[in-house]
Amino acid sequence: MPRSAEIRVAVVGAGSWGTTVASIAAANTPTTLWARRPELVDAMASSHENPDYLPGYELPSSLAITGDMGAAVAEADVVVMAVPSHGFRDVARQAAMHLRPWVPVVSLSKGLERESLKRMSEVAAEEMPGRPVGVMTGPNLAREIMAGQPAASVVAIRDSTVAAELQRILTQPSLRVYTNPDVVGCEVAGVVKNVIAIASGMAEGMGFGDNTRATLITRGLAEMSRLGVAMGGDPMTFSGLAGMGDLIATCSSHQSRNNSVGRALGEGRSIDEIVGSMNMVAEGVKSSPSVLDLAHRYGVEMPITEQVVAVCHEGVGARDALTALMTRTSKSEFD
Repeated sequence: MPRSAEIRVAVVGAGSWGTTVASIAAANTPTTLWARRPELVDAMASSHENPDYLPGYELPSSLAITGDMGAAVAEADVVVMAVPSHGFRDVARQAAMHLRPWVPVVSLSKGLERESLKRMSEVAAEEMPGRPVGVMTGPNLAREIMAGQPAASVVAIRDSTVAAELQRILTQPSLRVYTNPDVVGCEVAGVVKNVIAIASGMAEGMGFGDNTRATLITRGLAEMSRLGVAMGGDPMTFSGLAGMGDLIATCSSHQSRNNSVGRALGEGRSIDEIVGSMNMVAEGVKSSPSVLDLAHRYGVEMPITEQVVAVCHEGVGARDALTALMTRTSKSEFD
């Protein structure tokens, strides 16, 4: 795909997925990656890799790297927000001071704001008003994408013209990008799949196999769909890449931070010990109480989510949580 001098992309946040998306975009169009920490900026600029989050993966020589927010976004035609949910609002507010009107904003974050229960696209719309806001999501494990393994992703945004241009600049020979107007459904799917991945990891950590994982994925999809539809999402979204696709990848892969947290919980480690040893955020731990609060708000039953909250935040053991799930009252699969 030829490079374009017309579309300039800024990616705000240099974690593993932000760095990966910046690398994808840089192959197609002028792209700048913003990192918060000066030492990481210097390390990426000198080594042409991200030593903290993606060691061993070379960054494109065309990718500009900066710690100056104004330099990153002031001339950008698209801003990609790759910031964890707990810091998203503050960074969005900082970026908005430099951002031109009508510039599309794309969120990569798969979390909820704890206090407000708002999705990141809603937070972006509040802090960066007057701009189309969308999300990029799907079964996208950063290291596999950086290695050029075949994969697909979804860009969800209501403006079809903007969607087509985002699709163009984020596509690679090894990455197919699909569009979807259902921002709500895609975003809810991305949040809930992290919670279910913790449950899947717990089962693996306790020594259970493929039957258990398949059960959790399938019933987790039911929880995801119920909540997403209640919030206004399209039922079809949950059988697609943002829903089932991302759920399978995250529940099955040892590269998933949420799955890794679950495995450690299943092995008997404490949540404080697990989280304290990680250098990246496992969004499912932080967002699980918010997902459960939304379930209560919308009158949706989410028993797997309830047990993940119990284990991560209420001191319940993983085996006790599994027992609670397995001894629930029998019912129809479609209730």
